[in-house]
Amino acid sequence: MSELTAELPAFTNKTLRAAIIDLDGTMIDTADDFVAALNGMLARIGTKATERDEVIGYIGKGSENLIRSVLAVRFSALEATTKFDDALAIYQTEYARINGQRATLFPEVTEGLKALRDLGLPLACVTNKPHRFAVELLTKFGLAEYFKVVLGGDSVPQKKPDPAPMLIACERLDVLPREAVAIGDSENDALAGRAAGMATLTVPYGYNHGKPVHLVKSDGIVSSLLAAAQAIAATMAAPDAPGATTSTD
Repeated sequence: MSELTAELPAFTNKTLRAAIIDLDGTMIDTADDFVAALNGMLARIGTKATERDEVIGYIGKGSENLIRSVLAVRFSALEATTKFDDALAIYQTEYARINGQRATLFPEVTEGLKALRDLGLPLACVTNKPHRFAVELLTKFGLAEYFKVVLGGDSVPQKKPDPAPMLIACERLDVLPREAVAIGDSENDALAGRAAGMATLTVPYGYNHGKPVHLVKSDGIVSSLLAAAQAIAATMAAPDAPGATTSTD
């Protein structure tokens, strides 16, 4: 594995108090679930199927954006608007049926969550996925126990990259935004975290709307959630340093 470096702003044991983690593309590879649910919907409305390479460019901005994006390349603007409500309802039914069946856990996720918990950091999962689907997925993969707070795309009026979900998560964790770090796989996660006043870390293996992860402006790229925990631990262990750097192989 290539060397990846995380450089976090200065934190101390007294000031870093929580971590907020994305779901799709960060903890769990759900792209094939999306493909299956979308294809079930597309078949029912009578148009061509989609594939993983198309879908990963749409993941991360919520179900509504996912459906609009898929319809936009298959119908005229007027037809896509007309079909949207029915398509979304069908998709939600299809997704509920297969949620987690084709998904896989990314490497070192469980180990990373355990390490973050061992650092004494309460955790929140903030995702643009509908809340009920997020909770079901976390439970299916044995991850729900690690999270004090789970916010979905329908939990608050705004979705990432708006900072509102991140701010609400911090409030429910009883921490200030500057005391938390946001970990995700996409520009949405970094933008939301930065706008909320949080530190941000990015993993390189997710979706990022089909764009190279190195284009994301975050405080560092880490190879996994375990590497993120190690970077955070190293920073917390050096309270007098202006910053900290750690590398993982």
